Amino acid sequence: MEVAKGTVLGRSLQVPSVYELAKEKISAVPSRYVRSDQEPIFSSSNPELEVPVIDMDILLDGDVMDTELNKLHHACKDWGFFQLINHGVSDSLLDQVKTEVAEFFKLPLEEKKKFGQLDGDVEGYGQAFVVSNEQKLDWADMFYMITLPADLRKPHLMPQLPLPFRTAIEAELKSLAMKILKFMAKALKNEP
Repeated sequence: MEVAKGTVLGRSLQVPSVYELAKEKISAVPSRYVRSDQEPIFSSSNPELEVPVIDMDILLDGDVMDTELNKLHHACKDWGFFQLINHGVSDSLLDQVKTEVAEFFKLPLEEKKKFGQLDGDVEGYGQAFVVSNEQKLDWADMFYMITLPADLRKPHLMPQLPLPFRTAIEAELKSLAMKILKFMAKALKNEP
């Protein structure tokens, strides 16, 4: 699937920052964030509701990869996401990315707004897919950005990130992403 440059992948209304709301020491979570009508989705007592775990080492081992490819197919088809283990990304890089992300969310709100979602877009700082002022919201802030292919990057996001964060994102992650995409194509019986 190829996405044309300038394509908008979704829209979202701007909402208050959860990080800022939490700093106000409110006595109760605002009703817009309470989902009393839903039961918890994940339960450790039901293995069918456990997030699929895919082992890159097994995918790379030609002798035993078929079972793992089947798990990957199921994860892509039925879940839309999975946890990847034994991916080869160094612990130091993962720690660096976690640190940089944590530092980003600690920035003052005005600094984070420089990376805010533009009108009619979901990329940037904010919440995704907020389409009405009445809908229930997640008790979380997010930062979403397309990093690959590079020509789809938003100029107000990636180039403005602190250099250590950009370097961490691009270092090993591009190579890993390409490997995962090739295995996903194979699992879904598509051409790489």
